[in-house]
Amino acid sequence: MGIFEPFRAIGYITTNVPFSVQRLGTETFVTVSVGKAFQVYNCAKLSLVLVGPQLPKKIRALASYREYTFAAYGSDIAVVKRAHQVATWSGHSAKVNQLLIFGEHVLSVDVEGNIFIWQFKGMDKNPAPIGHIKLEDEFSPSCIMHPDTYLNKVVLGSQEGSLQLWNISTKKKIYEFKGWGSSITCCVSSPALDVIAVGCADGKIHVHNIRYNEEVASFSHSTRGAVNALSFSTDGQPLLASGCSSGVISIWNLEKRRLQSVIKEAHDSSIVSLQFFANEPVLMSSSADNSMKMWIFDTSDGEPRLLRFRSGHSAPPLCIKFYANGRHILSAGQDRAFRLFSVVQDQQSRELSQRHVSKRAKKLKLKKEEIKLKPVIAFDVAEIRERDWCNVVTCHMDTPRAYVWRLQNFVLGEHILTPCPENPTPVKACAISACGNFAVLGTAGGWIERFNLQSGISRGNYVDALEGESAAHNGEVIGIACDATNTIMISAGYHGDVKVWDFKCRQLKYKWEVGCSLVKIVFHRSNGLLATVADDLVIRLFDVIAQRLVRKFEGHFDRITDMCFSEDGKWLLTSSMDGTLRIWDVILARQIDAIQVDLSITALSLSPNMDILATSHVDQNGVYLWVNQAMFSGAASFASYGSGKEIVNVKMPSAASEKDGDKSDNRTIFEPLESSDTSQFLNSSQQIPDLVTLSLLPKSQWQSLINLDIIKARNKPIEPPKKPEKAPFFLPSIPSLSGEILFKPSEGTNEESNAQNTRLEESSKKTDLPVSKFLQILKSCAEKEDFASFTNHIKSLSPSILDMELRMLQIIDDDDEQEPEKRRELHFIELLLDYFIHEISRRSNFEYIQALIRLFLKIHGETVRRQSKLQEKARKLLEVQSAVWQKIDKLFQNTRCMITFLSNSQL
Repeated sequence: MGIFEPFRAIGYITTNVPFSVQRLGTETFVTVSVGKAFQVYNCAKLSLVLVGPQLPKKIRALASYREYTFAAYGSDIAVVKRAHQVATWSGHSAKVNQLLIFGEHVLSVDVEGNIFIWQFKGMDKNPAPIGHIKLEDEFSPSCIMHPDTYLNKVVLGSQEGSLQLWNISTKKKIYEFKGWGSSITCCVSSPALDVIAVGCADGKIHVHNIRYNEEVASFSHSTRGAVNALSFSTDGQPLLASGCSSGVISIWNLEKRRLQSVIKEAHDSSIVSLQFFANEPVLMSSSADNSMKMWIFDTSDGEPRLLRFRSGHSAPPLCIKFYANGRHILSAGQDRAFRLFSVVQDQQSRELSQRHVSKRAKKLKLKKEEIKLKPVIAFDVAEIRERDWCNVVTCHMDTPRAYVWRLQNFVLGEHILTPCPENPTPVKACAISACGNFAVLGTAGGWIERFNLQSGISRGNYVDALEGESAAHNGEVIGIACDATNTIMISAGYHGDVKVWDFKCRQLKYKWEVGCSLVKIVFHRSNGLLATVADDLVIRLFDVIAQRLVRKFEGHFDRITDMCFSEDGKWLLTSSMDGTLRIWDVILARQIDAIQVDLSITALSLSPNMDILATSHVDQNGVYLWVNQAMFSGAASFASYGSGKEIVNVKMPSAASEKDGDKSDNRTIFEPLESSDTSQFLNSSQQIPDLVTLSLLPKSQWQSLINLDIIKARNKPIEPPKKPEKAPFFLPSIPSLSGEILFKPSEGTNEESNAQNTRLEESSKKTDLPVSKFLQILKSCAEKEDFASFTNHIKSLSPSILDMELRMLQIIDDDDEQEPEKRRELHFIELLLDYFIHEISRRSNFEYIQALIRLFLKIHGETVRRQSKLQEKARKLLEVQSAVWQKIDKLFQNTRCMITFLSNSQL
């Protein structure tokens, strides 16, 4: 078990696997692949509703039918009911590329030309395929579709360019179409009977009548690459949509047989699939650029417009950093996009706007990529001034300017920061001061300049006057950092010199040489430690104030890509191209954990609460989250979870939660505890001395116990219920504890029936008190001397139900001659007093127990006063209560004195 365990991957929308659309009731859902798992979106708002389990291999084909999802991976097919895998079909010996829902059957096609027929209705009894078809050797299947109204028949397209019509029931080939001399990439059925559309690799689309083997129409856009997807409109408009490998979507008018409109740069990569919604003017498209878009045809000129979309990075991220107390992650990728991901709700993730990129690209007749800013190589963020002005500054590849962003509006700022305009060189490093007012930039030419973020005006540059240099460093500036009080500014040069400057006066205070070329620096503002990484793969920690080396860590075998401190400054996390993530204990000066992943980590960031670690990896477009196992399991020592110097291989997180994934890893994957186990764990945890634990219940719940009488009086009806004018005839009855109906005797009843009723009333008085669940748990916990279960039970009850349970123990007749030992009510009241003494002694659930004691004394106070045995328990409760309250009151008084002193002092 390690400190950080795989949690999940975010930022993945879809891959190069065609999606599956289905309609359930009035809602439309789309199932997309995200590598080894699949996701289901509700098309109403493109909100994520379901994430499937993690499969052993990447998904190659998808199909969905109601609550079932069929995912082909490798040579197997997973049958998933909602989010749980219920079966695995293993019959193919080659990779499965195509899946087709065919009534109550699923057809699967592999690369070797084998077609298997599966029946999913009775798969529990018969998981084997019910049919098999072997295609010809010279026929390599590339697509499969079912023509409407054709019973038991499917059409198969091949890479050789021919089409075949097969009868699935008889397993015979009916007809073979010669084709058009080009590989067939896709084929779909049209609303017109016997007509299908076929897309070819040469960019041509053929609308063909398969009944008469005649071509109805032909369209060509060979300059835009192969046709990868086709879809017919079913809302009455004669439209055919085609998607190309260049990312362009073309809309063809079938009546006029010409091109109607073109969606240029609909996607940044090849179109994977297209689908018109049934009887709706809405087209959905997906692409290999990790995006999914919906287009609506509602304009007067028939041009489609973008309705809604979901997208992630289309190229691997280069920099990531937590924001908003760990709820969001800022990431910048090689796709020139600057994005914000939500850790809590995936729907809140978005790309920050670069101000009318689409309009400028259309006006200049350029691609969006050419208009966007170049990839971000470094950025810094400050949350303190988010509502006032821009609070993010970014450095871009080979760009002599830095840009600012306003996260409150998710938009690029109005100022552009240009250091040293006389001799412009690319900006390489940036930092924002702790107050959020200033941004400090460092360039490749060694120039360091400070800017005001509110106005964008330069506030001076830093020059090393002692050596007569015209710049701060004689070479590239690889890192900049500011302290928490704007007293000093730290900069590091490529040649290994670290300099400490006076932040306001911009004068050099002192410097030192590392002795090796520096790659990266990270500064922790709270403890004043500076971590540096050099070409010799040694991590050095310097005390900036003392100007001396305090720690040295060695262990990586390849280039170190990123590092970060924990919020408390006790840990230093580093990643390297050797595929390892190492955690160093700064205080103990040793490595406490190391993990090995399949793909090297390029950037990492630890949340302020130290509960989530975010990483980005080589050739991966998503951001991967790791959960702090030690924190969530409540371990006393984080280091006890580490592996020390031993490196442990760990699988990377997937889009699915790890609890649904493959747990064959050599580490134990963290699973959330059940509710009962969680409560037991929390109650058995050690209590901090001299402090109290609150119940964590809503304030209204425990305050209602105190003011229950007032609430009942307020809710009492103004007028009593009125008797109906003509009451129905009924027989008067006598209530009984047994539940049996006893009718009230009429006048003149004989003495024998009166005597019988008298005996029933006497026996009802002697009936034992019915033991409810409330009392059963109380008695059981008292015997075990562990009241944890009883505490959880009463905390789950509403104030009115808890009041009723306590009133059921109320002594109605205090003059009863029955001995106290035989009265069960008094026994349970005594157990309640024992419970109060136990909880007050532990100082647990303090405010809730106080409210409960007040309600208890209001109901049973007189009974406690009359019984000597209960009086002794009450005195013990008073002693414990007084002792605990004195300690708490002393803490309150100390705090009040300190606040009063600080508030009245003149600073």
